[in-house]
Order: sequence, then C-alpha cells, then structure tokens
Amino acid sequence: MAIEGIELAMACARAADEIKAENIRIWDLRGISTLTDFMVVCSGESMPHLRAILRDIDREVSEKKGVQPVYAEGKPDSRWVVLDYVDVMVHIMDSDMREHYGLERLWGDAKEVAWQQ
Repeated sequence: MAIEGIELAMACARAADEIKAENIRIWDLRGISTLTDFMVVCSGESMPHLRAILRDIDREVSEKKGVQPVYAEGKPDSRWVVLDYVDVMVHIMDSDMREHYGLERLWGDAKEVAWQQ
C-alpha cells in the first residue's frame, strides 16, 4: 500500500525533529505546484548537523515507511540538500542559505501544515 503524501511529509518532519533540525515546516503545495504536493523545509547549523539530518531522514523514512527518495540533489557541504520523494520534497538547508533563498516567501500562497502534536 502506497504511503500518502501528507503521511510521508510528517514522517520526514518527525525524523528531522529527532535529530534536532531547526525551524521545521511543512507546506501544502497541492494546486499551487506541479512539481510536488508537499514541501518540508528544515535547517541545520553546521556541516555535521546537516549530514546527520540528511542521514536520519533517509534512514528513518526508509525503515519506518519503506520509502526511499527517488533523487537527491546537493551535498551537505553545499549547505542545501533536496530529497525528492515525488509527492514530497525535503529541503535541508543551512540557516543562511534558507534566509537568502526564502522558500517560504516563494511559496507564500501555500498553506502550512501543522505536524507537531
């Protein structure tokens, strides 16, 4: 049985939270973007932290949900990595890069999804 996009987005956000990623947000892009349904954005404060976030999201989602990204772009050293799960895109960014590129402003029409309980 395929995992729903919202469930996958929440699993990615929770995995990021477990490794102490910062400012984790989920955006619902359905009807706004043809690229993906949900976008998860989170930040790390150092290269080792970015590597750990990437590693743990990939591992946790694979182990718990049986889903692997179909593509990954960037490396932690570039300060911005994207995991593409098709229905969900996860952006793991250095805080400065995140502020500079302003994905939240770019997708300002998107509805934010509450993922914490």
